[in-house]
Amino acid sequence: MIQGLYETHLFVKNLEASINFYQQVLGLTPCYYEEERSIAFFWVGKPREAMLGLWEKPQSQINPQHFAFRCDKDFIVNRATAYLKERNLRPYNFLKDGSEQPMVFAWMPAIAIYFNDPDGHQLEFIAVLEGDAKPELGVISYDEWMRVDGKTNN
Repeated sequence: MIQGLYETHLFVKNLEASINFYQQVLGLTPCYYEEERSIAFFWVGKPREAMLGLWEKPQSQINPQHFAFRCDKDFIVNRATAYLKERNLRPYNFLKDGSEQPMVFAWMPAIAIYFNDPDGHQLEFIAVLEGDAKPELGVISYDEWMRVDGKTNN
């Protein structure tokens, strides 16, 4: 019955600024804009496979949300932190070590890095890793994940 998640929507304070962020900063492809209703839609990944909708609303109606963009593992491991910093975004993780490097959720397993959009929505780049889940490890660095079992966990 359910085959995946097709779209998600966010309320934003300034539609023009958010359009710029999602198009120019993150590189999403615009697919629909309606000035009268103050809405804009973007394809996420291939056109017609997934969509993000932005709705301009007053600040009082904006409650920060969270969602993740599926990405290539190599991008997250090798480029995501620099990519975000080059765009004046602050990458963060849950490692509690002060680093800005991607982390591994060992229970999935998946590698991820977080950042915020202009309205404080918590966004994530994530890639599911090969290998067996190891929930007992919690949230760890990618280097630590590779040390645990570098042959199957990549």
